[in-house]
Amino acid sequence: MTDATVAALVDRVPADARDLITTLRGDGHDAFVVGGSVRDVLAGREPLDWDLTTDADPDRLRDLFPGARYDNRFGTVVVTRGGVEYEITTYRTERDYDDHRRPSRVAFGATLDEDLARRDFTVNAMAFGWAAADADDAPARLVDPHGGRADLDARVLRAVGDPDARFGEDALRMLRAVRLAADPGFSIDPATLAAIERHAPEAARLSGARVGAELGRLLVAPIPSVGLRPMRETGLLAATIPELAAQRGIPQAKIPGDDLWDHSLRTVDAAAAMRPPASPEDEAARDARLALVTAALLHDVGKPETFTDGHFHRHEATGAAIADAILGRLAVARGVRERVVRLVRHHMFSYEPAWSDAAVRRFIQRTGADLLDDLLDLRVADDIGSGLPVDGPMTAELRRRCRQQLDAQVPLRREDLAVDGNDVARALGIPPGPRLGRILDRLTERVVDDPGLNDRDGLLALARAIDTNLEDR
Repeated sequence: MTDATVAALVDRVPADARDLITTLRGDGHDAFVVGGSVRDVLAGREPLDWDLTTDADPDRLRDLFPGARYDNRFGTVVVTRGGVEYEITTYRTERDYDDHRRPSRVAFGATLDEDLARRDFTVNAMAFGWAAADADDAPARLVDPHGGRADLDARVLRAVGDPDARFGEDALRMLRAVRLAADPGFSIDPATLAAIERHAPEAARLSGARVGAELGRLLVAPIPSVGLRPMRETGLLAATIPELAAQRGIPQAKIPGDDLWDHSLRTVDAAAAMRPPASPEDEAARDARLALVTAALLHDVGKPETFTDGHFHRHEATGAAIADAILGRLAVARGVRERVVRLVRHHMFSYEPAWSDAAVRRFIQRTGADLLDDLLDLRVADDIGSGLPVDGPMTAELRRRCRQQLDAQVPLRREDLAVDGNDVARALGIPPGPRLGRILDRLTERVVDDPGLNDRDGLLALARAIDTNLEDR
């Protein structure tokens, strides 16, 4: 790589991170950008974070950066600048992995080459920056002892050194491999893939939160199936989400030759293609996209358990409960988890053009206006996964009719009524409680059927009639 190219990489480093590098060099220490951030800038992508590595020990790092946080025994000090956290890790060699996830002992004082040799994949075992011995005006250097740049250019994901040793040290690396293979379009080196297959059962010992984090990053890739397929083929899916692995071999009778797992993969890819990736700053859009794609993956998770005589009776209800259990186990954020469960529960809706406007309003009320776009997008993705036309006419018509009702701001909830519980309680002389709740529910049903009834005086009169009817029963 030319000096000009390395200089261009340095120019990509945020100013705050460059200041950290300057401080380390000024104190006589090595200072290198390392790992995934190097991989991403070489690939022309914007890194999610910027990690640094150095020969300075953690105690010295805390002296150099007052207020830095050092809350583990693995050599990482976190420095906050401009609201962004930067991890600075002391060169280390790890020994005695006893849980397939974390080393039981870390030795500091290693060289940069030794530090890079303990990393997972060659594309993550590169660094650029300066050694302590470099002159102040020396250009940055790229350090690539394992051929990471060549593998990056070839889009090959290869373990550093012996893949059996790397995965035996840290089982999470196997999930990271399939996730990275999905995101930038890598293929996995055959020897590395074979080692994943040998070690896949060890992934069952990983914490659900770490599995969930890797799965979440995989699902927002442009084509998630590129990572999900090897996940199942190597046995990683059976070790981490056996409920999905059970879909293999379940007949689907939609696309010739496809089984239920194939259908789920097609649906996931269709859902991912429908929503462009959100910017890192737009957390709400990012979570909404993740929820939609996760729902596409799990929408038929209840089918293996409900499969009887070629039918999947009420698989959406069973699937919602299974999806909730899976996402709870994987420590998925509550908002995303609840949205996915609702999408799975409601995805088997049917629509007929003969529906009245009131029927459309009841559909919106039942599923939730906040869920409507995602639910219809999930149906489109499900149709694509079944070999049906994109956004078929029935879905498009239902989408249009729902939008008409929402644009008209029709009342759909108790909160939309022209009266509230206090109004009704005072008018009828009844206390708060189940009786009042039943009256409000009946009022809401009547107003959803006929929005013209949403008038204060008329609703109070209707409430009296409903109350009388309840008393007569």
